[in-house]
This record gives sequence, structure tokens and C-alpha cells, in this order.
Amino acid sequence: MKVRDLMTSSVSCVKTSDTLQHAAQQMASINVGSVPVCEQKRLVGILTDRDITLKAVAKGQSEQMRVQDCMTRQVVTCTPDTDAHEAADLMANHQVRRLPVTDSRGDLVGMLAIADLATENIHVNEAGDALSRISKPTEAQNAFQ
Repeated sequence: MKVRDLMTSSVSCVKTSDTLQHAAQQMASINVGSVPVCEQKRLVGILTDRDITLKAVAKGQSEQMRVQDCMTRQVVTCTPDTDAHEAADLMANHQVRRLPVTDSRGDLVGMLAIADLATENIHVNEAGDALSRISKPTEAQNAFQ
């Protein structure tokens, strides 16, 4: 099965010039922990709730910062033609729960979430395996246990 068969194609984005408050409100309204950052339709980054917390709020700078100051610029992506098994491996290897789906021009055409893989019976094992690998603690996290 291909990513195109599982992905969500109507995706909300934020712009690099948006405020972090606007981005956080958008995340809250659609109940997600990350949003793609686009200029026009071109994917230029991704912003997570963790980015906002660690890069802005923890430093007391959340009111001044824009999305471009806080976003992650190097984003792991896949294409609509990517095999679902390969997408699950990408998620696990990069420890991400959502993959932006882009076309050959780099334009955002959808989003694939770990939950999308789990909804198809054939991919439940891959989703579970990917989630367990995504959730594996890093060495820094092990130091606090």
C-alpha cells in the first residue's frame, strides 16, 4: 500500500512570519503537536509543540519569536508513492510520529501520521514497531530514570 492511500490530504500549515501564538492556537484547534511550515505550498520546515516549549517559552521569548525563529528546517519527508512499510521505517528511524508528504517540487500534498498506518490491519504491526522505536528513550532520558 502507498502513502497516498493512507495520508491526510487536507493539511493546515503556518507561515514562517506567523507568531508562535498563532501556530500554537492552530495546533490546539486541530488537536496536533506539530504543523508544517510552508511558503505558498512549499514545505520549508515543521514546528512542534516541543520546539515552542524548549526554544521560546523556556527562554522567556515566546512573545517576540516568529515561527521562523523556532521551527525545525531539516524535515524528514516522503512522497505519495512511498510504500507504507518504508514510511513506517522512516518514522521509526527518525523518531517522528508524523511525516509530511511532498511532491517532486517540494510542495506539501499531505501528512502521514503513525495512527494512519495503524488504521489499516495490514500495517498494525509496522505501526506498533515504529511507535515502539519512536518512543525508545535516548541516553539523556535514561540518565533521569
